[in-house]
Amino acid sequence: MPWIQVKIDIHPAQIDSIEDLLLASGACAVTLEDSEDQPIYEPERGTTPFWKHTRLTGLFDAAADMQAIIPKIEEQYQTLSGKPLPSHRIEILEDKDWERAWMDNFHPMRFGSRLWICPSWREPEDPNGINLMLDPGLAFGTGTHPTTALCLAWLDAQDLNDKVVVDYGCGSGILGIAALLLGAKRVIGVDNDPQALEASRENTRRNNIAEERFEIYLPEEAPDLEADVMIANILAQPLINLAPTLSKMTKQGGKLVLSGILEQQADGVSERYSEWFEMDQPEQKEEWMRLSGIKR
Repeated sequence: MPWIQVKIDIHPAQIDSIEDLLLASGACAVTLEDSEDQPIYEPERGTTPFWKHTRLTGLFDAAADMQAIIPKIEEQYQTLSGKPLPSHRIEILEDKDWERAWMDNFHPMRFGSRLWICPSWREPEDPNGINLMLDPGLAFGTGTHPTTALCLAWLDAQDLNDKVVVDYGCGSGILGIAALLLGAKRVIGVDNDPQALEASRENTRRNNIAEERFEIYLPEEAPDLEADVMIANILAQPLINLAPTLSKMTKQGGKLVLSGILEQQADGVSERYSEWFEMDQPEQKEEWMRLSGIKR
């Protein structure tokens, strides 16, 4: 069944009133997106910033009488604000199996010389490679983002045999599972999102890895230990805040890998960790950076 969508270009101050009018007029859903190209990478805690030029889209059933609905919304907005409804347009949205479309576009990918990330619904391209079968589910982490790709390439280049690895901010479990497939003895995954922990557990089972080899915890439940390898693909400010914790969980001589860091943020993060680690030269992919070092 097709849908009808109403797209309205607005200022952030208009969001609440226009969203309420659309929902009251029968919209099944309302979404917000950037109508230009203004990135918002890392908002301050407790804030929900919007783009200066925001596009609000209301989704209506195809049977909705838009010739009656739009004039009513225009009239109500004029009454509320004393201003005309901002520029808008009506489009037909053809029905589509969006999940299937996404699945069809997620292909096996190689990182380094050995490691492949393969969607669970596709056959591996290299049966003799190290194939990580992945179903991201509700958690971040497919290997397509530069930050994940940087970490996977680093892992592929390491000797992880019999190593203990911490994957802090484990998401889908992609980095921890990759470490296990590359020879790690044990991985401790930590994430503050219960859905991420469930995705990690499911992907561990999908790769025929014994659950006791990939221990998964909320941050407050994480065990006291000193890992051979600490890997954290999060964001710059949380990484800065977590520096004492991640340092404490890394053994002397252990390796540190950090990502989720923009180019302009790399010096600040590196400086914070240099209190405990001898930091290497950063590696870059697009605008994202990977930092690594050795615990003194």
